[in-house]
Amino acid sequence: MEQNNLEEIKSSKENKNSSKNTFLPIIVAISIVIGIFIGNKILPTGKQGSSHIIINKQSKISSILRLIENNYVEKVSADSLEEQAIPVILQNLDPHTSYLPPKVNEEAHESLSGNFEGIGVQFNIQNDTILIINTISGGPSEKVGILAGDRIVMINDSLFAGVGITNEDVIKNLKGKKGTKVKLGIKRKGIEKLLTFEVIRDRIPLYSIDVSYMLNDEDGYIKISRFAGTTYGEFMEAVAKLKKQGMTKLVLDLRDNGGGYLDAAVNIIDEFLPKGKMIVYTKGQYREKKEYISTENSLLSDVKLVILINSWSASASEIVSGAIQDNDRGTIVGRRSFGKGLVQEEFDFNDNSGVRITTARYYTPTGRCIQKSYKGGYDEYFSDIYKRAADGEFEHADSTSFPDSLKYYTPKGKVVYGGGGIMPDVFVPVDTTYFTEFYKEVTSKGLIYKFALSYADNHRDELNKFTSAKEISDYLEKKNILTLFIDYAKKEGIKENKKDLQLSKKVIETRLKAFIARNIIDNKGYFPIIREIDDDLMKAKEILDKN
Repeated sequence: MEQNNLEEIKSSKENKNSSKNTFLPIIVAISIVIGIFIGNKILPTGKQGSSHIIINKQSKISSILRLIENNYVEKVSADSLEEQAIPVILQNLDPHTSYLPPKVNEEAHESLSGNFEGIGVQFNIQNDTILIINTISGGPSEKVGILAGDRIVMINDSLFAGVGITNEDVIKNLKGKKGTKVKLGIKRKGIEKLLTFEVIRDRIPLYSIDVSYMLNDEDGYIKISRFAGTTYGEFMEAVAKLKKQGMTKLVLDLRDNGGGYLDAAVNIIDEFLPKGKMIVYTKGQYREKKEYISTENSLLSDVKLVILINSWSASASEIVSGAIQDNDRGTIVGRRSFGKGLVQEEFDFNDNSGVRITTARYYTPTGRCIQKSYKGGYDEYFSDIYKRAADGEFEHADSTSFPDSLKYYTPKGKVVYGGGGIMPDVFVPVDTTYFTEFYKEVTSKGLIYKFALSYADNHRDELNKFTSAKEISDYLEKKNILTLFIDYAKKEGIKENKKDLQLSKKVIETRLKAFIARNIIDNKGYFPIIREIDDDLMKAKEILDKN
């Protein structure tokens, strides 16, 4: 998971660097955008000379914009200049102050508001066709009778199958305003004729809790993917469910959780702490110090707690981890978190674009700011993860050190550090023993997921009989799923390597089972299976079960 995220960040940065060099008058563009943020609305004034215009310094920015529009050698769109320059301006402030173009801003709002408008399906593109993995329970597609395993081949009388179809194309055509209609041509196995469905788009929930279930009779498990507007409500529903099943201990999984709303994190922490405890405080140059103190809400004050974090746990995830750690309330397990201690506020423009500007830093209860340095610039900041890996931080707990000036103490005397993320109380190294050449080849080609998707689709009638991860896992064990996959890999040009397989087979087989189960019963199938190779979770369970 961490490796995939690293590649995505690297690709994102390369794209940003490329876009920065596409427009030559970038300095002029930057000047324009500075004017936008300063907010001056001053008409250009000055004194015209024989060969040049003397411009009043106070109105320089707006004057440059007018000069370009009226004098530049080629036709230049001021809007285009602004769009390219704004990100450059903002990233020179700090890595998290950012500009969101209208489409990106809309998607960000959807993600954090907890819903979007569409037809309510999960899909994947298989063999240049839109394969429906699942329909959202109670959603528009389920209501009209669309099923998992169906293939969308027509959208509004246009063919949507063939070479070149992309996820973006599909989303663009399936999403839409609530109440609008979309006509789908569906190919269903066993039915020769193309089926036609008219789906009325509706508001579709986006859940921020991936899964919640009992690891055993006492230990509960909740995985939060982000802190959205609906997260606290989802969390409390999950807690109520698990408590009814006997939960007295909890693993809260915040790995790969990049953050979200501060209030969502604060409300969840509040449930673990007695009244009157510091949760977090924020302050900035133009923002007075604001303290968040725990209330009488303490539904989970008697629940033993372990929190899982890794290098992509950031922001609100670090607020939760820091508050629990600094109040000696639970055990943090995993690897050092990302190190984002900055608070952003959102400002939207009338074209639906927006900026997120850092207005404050947040501090954990002991007074530490865990923001890592960004003095080296944007690229160095986000490539810090590569340096950590190269330094051996993922494999060795003692490879990370902080100066005494960043040392703090919890009420019980435990040493904690600021200045670069949350250090776990219990370090768990990344297991690399299974990362053989065979494993690298099959994963680089995406064969594990492709095989799982195809197998689930071809055996859906048999697999649909099962309702639990264990049932699906047992079934796949009897079918010798690993052997079937090795044969599949051979057809894809990857030869069997017995020595490599000895090291990698457990991980490959477990991932196959987990992905197949996810394609049948969603995350409640995936997570109970993948935990068999989850060292972090195993360590957390070991800690919970000590007493």
